[in-house]
Amino acid sequence: MGNQQTSLSSKTRIREPQKYKVVFHNDDFTTMDFVIEVLTKVFLKSLHDAYSFMLDVHHKGKATVGTYTYDMAKTRTMRATEMARAQGFPLRITIEPE
Repeated sequence: MGNQQTSLSSKTRIREPQKYKVVFHNDDFTTMDFVIEVLTKVFLKSLHDAYSFMLDVHHKGKATVGTYTYDMAKTRTMRATEMARAQGFPLRITIEPE
């Protein structure tokens, strides 16, 4: 009995949760200043980074502004969308698997 080992301990693997990209999409109505505000307040970007992301969205049509766990991506996307709607902006934000 002294030499028995559990085979479960050698098979246990810890997996990182899947990550999701948060993507901002360009539109003709949402102001650049508002996009910067959302990026700094909701996505906690520095002013410099927020400005860079905003320009990417403006010039390329869309930009990935961060990669998060699903819950974090969903929560931040919902908060940003609520802010946009409260200001009358149609800002579109999507979540995509990494």
